[in-house]
Amino acid sequence: MDVIPAIDLLEEKCVRLVQGDYQRAQVFNDNPVEVAKQWVEQGASRLHVVDLDGAKLGTPVNTKAIEAIVQAVPVPVQVGGGLRSRSGVTQLLTLGVDRVIIGTAAVEDPSLVEQLCTKFPGKIVVGIDARQGWVATHGWLETSEIAAIDLAEQMTQLGVTTIIYTDIHRDGTLSGPNLDALRELASHISIPVIASGGVSSITDLLSLLTLEPLGVRGVIVGRALYTGDMSLKEAIQAVGPGRLQDIPLDMGFSSFG
Repeated sequence: MDVIPAIDLLEEKCVRLVQGDYQRAQVFNDNPVEVAKQWVEQGASRLHVVDLDGAKLGTPVNTKAIEAIVQAVPVPVQVGGGLRSRSGVTQLLTLGVDRVIIGTAAVEDPSLVEQLCTKFPGKIVVGIDARQGWVATHGWLETSEIAAIDLAEQMTQLGVTTIIYTDIHRDGTLSGPNLDALRELASHISIPVIASGGVSSITDLLSLLTLEPLGVRGVIVGRALYTGDMSLKEAIQAVGPGRLQDIPLDMGFSSFG
């Protein structure tokens, strides 16, 4: 399972939000490039970057910082936040971004997602940010009437390569991932799922590892890395591709009910 560090950009600074609340942003570093290099030095094989300003405005904003990160690290960088047009997606891919993450547009303009999957095969990921099972949009500021599972099934049919599932109520809270929601989602679709939100410990990662056979192939970790609650090196050793052995499914975690 891939452990993917998150870098959230707000006014070109590295921040973390709590439950998607922009008013509760905590700045961790004024230089996101330094943060990116730090995670790669500790073993990250991919970085997850979110343009929070872009998510609110509906178009990429922190492009200079994103380009600087892409140029500074030798690993793939995936980026989301405000990508609601073909031009915005093209702009980021031109900067060298490996994969782009579509959120609001997946709800409001599925035909755009289909066009992008055709134009940029293997490059389109859909981020499903859920609030009590319903998809949130516009930087988590609005909640739609579309169920997360229904959207995931639709996006799979359109050619999306991966789904990133975020439980908003757990994001930035260190309260653990929503295993039930992840299990249900992964059971309904045939493409990989990346978990996001609430991860606080190696124990959380090991519980997610039990969902790997269902298709949960990666986990995005944010606040726990920045606060020091979790070591990236230890996390990769525990659940990464180079771990010594798989964790048995009956190891005692309450991940199935």
